[in-house]
This record gives sequence, structure tokens and C-alpha cells, in this order.
Amino acid sequence: MGQLSFFSVALAEPRLEDLGGLLAAHGQALLNNTGARVSILLADQWRAEALVQACRARELDADILRVDGPATFLVRTERRIELLPVARAFTRGAVKSIPENLQVTPGWLWCWAVAAGREDGTGYLLGMDPHAPDTHERLLEVCARAGLAGTMIGIRGGGPGVRIVGHRRLERLVEILGEPPTGAPPAAFPSVGH
Repeated sequence: MGQLSFFSVALAEPRLEDLGGLLAAHGQALLNNTGARVSILLADQWRAEALVQACRARELDADILRVDGPATFLVRTERRIELLPVARAFTRGAVKSIPENLQVTPGWLWCWAVAAGREDGTGYLLGMDPHAPDTHERLLEVCARAGLAGTMIGIRGGGPGVRIVGHRRLERLVEILGEPPTGAPPAAFPSVGH
């Protein structure tokens, strides 16, 4: 068994800011003066259940709604005033954006990986919002600053997303994310023996 990293989700205190990882993926924030809500459409029940548990660990109620379409689960948080800073940080007007001073935390990265991560045959792909192309370069930079330099993958290559390859980078990603959530298939979380 390897040594536990100090930059690991297992050691990190859950914070509401971690839910910004859903917004790095294809999640949406709805905000007004009374508070904000974060929601995301997902195709997999295990992802939905893991994210609801993540919200509860942050003392935030969330529910799962069944919807029609390829993404059959809608996870949405309750509207809370405490979520306003998260929602405001990831929006500029009505457009999704990535905060200038964004620092990757284990919880934030875990939320992103659960929302939109998967092995893709070459490495590990952190999916991005296809409707927010202006966020893609910034997310690539954010990953690089966290020691997870990757390659931008377009829609034709199975993205959009940041593909992380290489033994050391994948080892770091595994170290940060820790154990996969309950019910996650093997290809949903990164592995070093790729």
C-alpha cells in the first residue's frame, strides 16, 4: 500500500467550493438574490448517487430526478445563499467561466471526475461542457498548475475534455481522487496500471 498524499480527497475537509467541479464539467448554476442552485444531468445512477452523497457531506441537500433523454438523472442542490460565491465564481454575466484564481482541491477534482471523468483507452478524460468552449483552455491550464498537465480533446476525439496520460500524472490523479465511489465501474475512475 502506498503512502497517503497530503493532497488527497481522503484527507481533505469537504467544502461547498468543491461543487465547482460540477461546473468544470457540464453542470449549471442558477442564481438570484435569494441564493444559488447547482445542477447536472447524468447518464449513470452511480454518479448521481455519489454526487448527492458529496452534497450531504457538505451539509447541503440535493435530490435526484428522473428525466427523459440520454442523460436520465438530474442532480440538483437546494437553493442556498451559501452557494452564491460558487455560482458567481463560475459565471460572468449569463456565461459560464472559470475563476482566474481557481486552485484545484481534492474535493473539487473529485466532483469533476465523478461528474464527467472516464478512462478513454489512452488515459483519463475529464469531460468539459460542450456548451462552454471558452472554459476549455482555462481548465487545461488549471490542470497543468495542479501537476496534471493534459491534452485538449475535441468532440471528435470523445471530448471535449482534458486527457491526462503518463504513469506519473495518472499516479498523482489516483492519489488525489482516492477510492472510486460505490457502484462506479472500473473505467470510471483512473488507474495507474493503464
